[in-house]
Amino acid sequence: MKNPFRSIREFFSEMITELKKASWPTFVELRDSTIVVLLATVLLGTFIALSDFSLLNGVEFLTSLVR
Repeated sequence: MKNPFRSIREFFSEMITELKKASWPTFVELRDSTIVVLLATVLLGTFIALSDFSLLNGVEFLTSLVR
């Protein structure tokens, strides 16, 4: 039977080896990407909020005409 602690140690050793091969972003790239994500989130949130508000008022207006 294989030692479970040996398997865990091998896993973490291989994981660290692979993480060393990865290319990590510089501070400037990370900052710029964060700004893009935050702006996209704000724009999409604004669009969804305006769409929801418009549809809600449109449906309420149409249902008030039917009553």
